[in-house]
Amino acid sequence: AMAAAPRWRERLFALYFLSHIPVTLLIDLQALLPAGLHPRGLTELLQWYAATFRDPMMLQPPEWFKAFIYCEAFLQLPFFPIAVYAFLKGGCKWIRTPAIIYSTHVATTLFAILAHILFHDFSKSEHLGPQTQRERLILLSIYVPYLLIPLLILFTMLYNPHYNHVEKRKRK
Repeated sequence: AMAAAPRWRERLFALYFLSHIPVTLLIDLQALLPAGLHPRGLTELLQWYAATFRDPMMLQPPEWFKAFIYCEAFLQLPFFPIAVYAFLKGGCKWIRTPAIIYSTHVATTLFAILAHILFHDFSKSEHLGPQTQRERLILLSIYVPYLLIPLLILFTMLYNPHYNHVEKRKRK
């Protein structure tokens, strides 16, 4: 008998990828695109976020952070609707390899971002960064789901029998 697909996880992954589309287009891409391209309300939302959660990276991205956003725009964004489709439909084995590539890539970028949040000296930032350990942890909590869900995707693709089970061909 074929192992059943992990339905609650597939629904979670579909929701994750679906929610990522507006976040990328409306918020994250502001770090790359010229000012004034996004509606004022969205610019204000980003400024409110950056001030509230002390995230200067989004207002003045370091070059390495910008490189990650380019990856998000050109590699991840085209993948999001495909992943939404595959995980909503459920049981699509063809999503396994792209999902492994996606989750490994994103987890790697997140390790760099989380290390920056935890250890960078933000005192010289033009925009307010986290000053205390508590502020660093609050900012960390915003980014952590973007590490944990890709890791859950990775482990599901690697270890769930539905995705890693090799079909044995019946002999005639």
